[in-house]
Amino acid sequence: MVVWRELLVAMRRRSDVATALLFFVIVASLFPLGIGAEPNKLRAIAPGVIWVSALLSSMLSLNRLFAADHADGTLEQMVLGAAPLGVTAAAKALAHWLVSGFPMVAIAPLLALQYDLAPSLYGILALSLLLGTPVLSLIGGIGAALTLGVRGGGVLLALLVLPLYVPVLVMGAGAVEMASAGLGGRGQLLILGAMLIVAAAFAPWATAAALRISSE
Repeated sequence: MVVWRELLVAMRRRSDVATALLFFVIVASLFPLGIGAEPNKLRAIAPGVIWVSALLSSMLSLNRLFAADHADGTLEQMVLGAAPLGVTAAAKALAHWLVSGFPMVAIAPLLALQYDLAPSLYGILALSLLLGTPVLSLIGGIGAALTLGVRGGGVLLALLVLPLYVPVLVMGAGAVEMASAGLGGRGQLLILGAMLIVAAAFAPWATAAALRISSE
């Protein structure tokens, strides 16, 4: 129910969804224009640029993850409701990923065309984003809950979550780089999968604890 509700709210705010996706496309598209049309250089930077663009795009909507619920009193009902708050936090993180993360997974191979990335790497790129972007949403949920109602929360949110995003960025971009070097990239993908399992198990309950603190 929470996931469906969040998706309906997102559909009413299509401009917010479109803004994050357009930001991803624009940032990823600016680098070839600024660096030039040197194929080898573009192939070398492609994984990192696409992953950094996805990371920054995912952060755009984090400060709105709980803001509306906090403003209209829905958050208090969630805290006091019968459903475990951790489950609700997990559902909101899933909805955030479906709205902001999944479209980036789908469009990333198209952006890779600008970097002359080998077609055999498209699957690795999409798989790394498929495993990594949910981790961004789960970790971002903790930061969004901690900064809820704080003045200048957007800047503080970035300072909190960016250091935690670094391992995901390194593993995600590294998987594509290793695959392009002929080394497979399976190890990085397995680590991303492990990060997703750990984040899915613990991040919602950390988010729930932060929401209880913020709602007091």
